[in-house]
Amino acid sequence: MKPAPFDYYAPESLADAIALLAKFDDEGVEAKILAGGQSLMPMLSLRVARPEVLVDLRKLAELHYIRDEGDTIAIGSMTSKRAAEESALIRERQPLFHDATMNIGHLPIRAHGTVGGSFAHADPAAEYPAAAIALDMQMKAVGPDGARVIGARDFFVTYLTTDLAATEVLTEVRMPVLAPGTGWSFREISRRKGDFALAGAAVLLSLAGGRISDSRVVVFAVNATAVRLPAAEQVLRGQAPGEALFREAGLAGAAEIEEPIADVHASADFRRHLVSVVVARGLAEAQSRARG
Repeated sequence: MKPAPFDYYAPESLADAIALLAKFDDEGVEAKILAGGQSLMPMLSLRVARPEVLVDLRKLAELHYIRDEGDTIAIGSMTSKRAAEESALIRERQPLFHDATMNIGHLPIRAHGTVGGSFAHADPAAEYPAAAIALDMQMKAVGPDGARVIGARDFFVTYLTTDLAATEVLTEVRMPVLAPGTGWSFREISRRKGDFALAGAAVLLSLAGGRISDSRVVVFAVNATAVRLPAAEQVLRGQAPGEALFREAGLAGAAEIEEPIADVHASADFRRHLVSVVVARGLAEAQSRARG
């Protein structure tokens, strides 16, 4: 199929982009932001999305960057996933985000897709939302009324929906560097490498005195958004790590998933089972890394 007709704009500054979005919003015209286009273009072709206007951000060089800010890494929203993949700063100081990036599709998708585009698209099977919730990342949005910062827990609302207003542009995402002694894992299960995940998990684990002092367990591709699993974390708290404990945590996390997604790729029960498997495996990998 071909996309429905639309008007196309390519502003040369962030201020111009926001002015366009505000104008179309005032006029009641549906406008969509085009970043890398790896998600939006297929939706246009299938006419799942039928905006009247596309506002292309590719000329906004001001949104292409990866910055070391001490205990924080800042990434401009138009930075490609490939740039994040190749960044030594991200690989060395926030390896969980780097591993999430490496699990995204195939190289051409990472080369053209943008970091901000993936966050703003908010696909429940996408890797970045899970990493964002696990890391308590922050998103900077700029609109006609200025800038605001949105925490990951509030940013992702439901399926393909974020807290961004129609007149706002996601300009930056920020993440903490990995704390010393923290183990991490990012795993997903899919039919083929590069396919959308059937289930996945982002895990952080800290040890003190041979016991688990802190953990974060987030799963994705099983609900309308990535979700943190407090029941799994409760099982782990203060316990000596081991395979039996990790299996118990995986089962506890799977049990607290409400209404897992059921589709042609996997039933709800199968996805719940996959959660228990991927969480247990992720915890084992995080424990190994926490021990150095």
